[in-house]
Amino acid sequence: MAKKSSHRVLKALIALTLLVSVAVGGWLWQRYQGFASTPIALSGTERILSVESGDGFQDILGKLRALGVQEGSDLEWKALAHEMQVISRLQVGDYTIRHGITPRELLLKLESGKVIQHRFTIVEGWSLRELRAALAKHEVLVQKARDLDDAALMAALDRPGQHPEGRFLPETYHFTRGQSDLDVLRRAALAMDKAVADVWAMRSDDVPLETPEQLLILASIIEKETGKVSERPEIAGVFSRRLKLGMRLQTDPTVIYGMGSAYAGNIRRSDLTTDTPYNTYTRAGLPPTPIAMPGRAALMAAANPAPGDTLYFVSRGDGSHVFSATLAEHNRAVACHQLRRCR
Repeated sequence: MAKKSSHRVLKALIALTLLVSVAVGGWLWQRYQGFASTPIALSGTERILSVESGDGFQDILGKLRALGVQEGSDLEWKALAHEMQVISRLQVGDYTIRHGITPRELLLKLESGKVIQHRFTIVEGWSLRELRAALAKHEVLVQKARDLDDAALMAALDRPGQHPEGRFLPETYHFTRGQSDLDVLRRAALAMDKAVADVWAMRSDDVPLETPEQLLILASIIEKETGKVSERPEIAGVFSRRLKLGMRLQTDPTVIYGMGSAYAGNIRRSDLTTDTPYNTYTRAGLPPTPIAMPGRAALMAAANPAPGDTLYFVSRGDGSHVFSATLAEHNRAVACHQLRRCR
């Protein structure tokens, strides 16, 4: 009798254990399901989650906790990621995490790669030095070019031996976290290649330029001479006529570029007579390389200069210029607008 009684007690305990296990399992399943689709509560503004290369799921979960996500245990998050089969497919980048998103929606977002698009703008007329300084200050771009000299930089961009000045098209480039300054420069260089090729194909028949490289050089000078889009074709016309006539370009931006770090903000008469490869007062023709990054409008102006007879121009001091056909007219314009001796 005692044996049978013990056997019945054992069966009862096993049954009770199974019932408790089923009940607990059911409760845990309901809790898990509720966790997966319960909106996350975040006070204030949306958060930015940065998933970096090398981050494991536990690292990402730690970052979520640091942003204020308290919902769910670590085990529930891992179970959900395994159930969704996304634990090894979460993508690098910056993600916006807003109030009300559910854990399931969040993991789907991290898998989809719907990341924040960052941007970097190359400004028309920037020199390579200015471009590199701006890239070095960017907080999101991975810095790979910072310690490279110009020759090593161009080699890293698969352009060994190419002079870097003027090679990067001024535009706004979008990128995601994890991309580097070299990635942006590579895209900008390809964009400039295409822009120059497209504009060269549309050039006027009588432009005094023999190669796309000369187009890029002239466009860079036009870019530095004026910020007014409407004036660029006229300035291009002046330079084109000077080149055809064998006149020296006599443009200050090339002199400044040739002075390098010696330029202190003003050009002296001695600077105009000091010969450098970029001094267009002492040397005829175009300088050996571009002097800045020209935009599309400057490229178009260089390829399609405005017709006319002007050979000179001088700044009014307000960003615009006075154009003259003769040296006498030009000298009067200089006296008026530079020396303030208007008649």
